[in-house]
Amino acid sequence: MSIQTLIDLPQNIKRGALIRIRVSISHPMETGYRRSSEGERLSRNIIKRFSCMLNGASIFSADLYPAVSANPYFSFQHRAARSGELTFLWEGDGGFKHVERVFMSVQ
Repeated sequence: MSIQTLIDLPQNIKRGALIRIRVSISHPMETGYRRSSEGERLSRNIIKRFSCMLNGASIFSADLYPAVSANPYFSFQHRAARSGELTFLWEGDGGFKHVERVFMSVQ
């Protein structure tokens, strides 16, 4: 499975500004309740946790459940106090783990 993520944050960030961070990942989010065309139950395959850290400190996290749609999208705000590395982490069933890193520059 090819994983694609979209990360959107402002380019020119002023110190103290309240910014919006938007993140999406391509993932099927199979509930485990549906059946295939052959009648076999499809294995559950969901992202269970999403988190965002700035320089290793958590700034946003969410627990996800089977009712979440495919390709989960998150939008959250953060007060930009300093520059640093944003780390986005998705964790799910079957040992699924995906990490993306983006540098956020604050003036």
